[in-house]
Amino acid sequence: MTSSAVVRATMGGDDDPLAAAINRASLRLQETLAPEPLFHDPYAGCFVDSQVQKKMNQDPLPTTSTSHYCLATKFIDDKLFSVVNHIDGVRQIVLLTDGMETRHYRLKWPNSSIIFDVSPERIFRTAAQNLRGVGAKIPKSCLLVHVPSESSDLQEILCRKGFNGNRPSIWALQGLPMMTLASFIDVLVTVSSLATKGCFFVGELPAWLAETEVVIKGLEQPDTRRWIDKLFLSNGFRVDMISYDEVAKDVCRNPPSGDCTHILFVAEQLRLSDVQMESWRREFQRVEEEGDEEGFEEL
Repeated sequence: MTSSAVVRATMGGDDDPLAAAINRASLRLQETLAPEPLFHDPYAGCFVDSQVQKKMNQDPLPTTSTSHYCLATKFIDDKLFSVVNHIDGVRQIVLLTDGMETRHYRLKWPNSSIIFDVSPERIFRTAAQNLRGVGAKIPKSCLLVHVPSESSDLQEILCRKGFNGNRPSIWALQGLPMMTLASFIDVLVTVSSLATKGCFFVGELPAWLAETEVVIKGLEQPDTRRWIDKLFLSNGFRVDMISYDEVAKDVCRNPPSGDCTHILFVAEQLRLSDVQMESWRREFQRVEEEGDEEGFEEL
């Protein structure tokens, strides 16, 4: 690993996207080093300073202890695996990430899968350099496509880079920097426009999004569940909020300690994608025109 690519897990906080990405990688490494890990990430260590790694090896987490983030990572991993392996035709995977995503390499994807990584350009390039240094490779039968999250029109660029709105997909959100409520709504609109009916959108969103809405509207008490339901439904999704405590129980871990700063969710697309809608309109118009011609011939 070159000196320019060496990054420390002790930098900054969530207001610094690079530091936040490194901190998440360090949590994945810490979980991987646990006696009975929830998941195995053999690549997380390439983002974490060697001294931090040494300390983790000397003082691993107790088997029953885990973080909200690692529980969410396990939950999202399992949902991705379940969908791509049990629902026919799901070969488009869109990961909305912090740029230090390793699911491309550590999860087993079906042949002919296209994995789109939507993340900050600078962080993704740094991460790619580190990953190449440890020999991480995408399966030959799959394709990894990066889409800079800074792009002004994610929908247009995803389609230009090969996303097909007529084919099923699964979308996962974890780590993508979002500084405003509007930025998350933009993401939700993009997913709603591109995902075909019945597709799933799974992930974590910052809890402060609901608080922002409360502040904007001058409300006294946030009703997070109702707000999330309304926001997703207005964009065509039926959503379920997932309890971190329930996830912990399912994997035989103690409930995570500390404040929960994110909301874990699974949403299902109820609408047709924009491309499906356009195909439906064309077909409907064709049938109408054929009907008009038949009526004219009878006269």
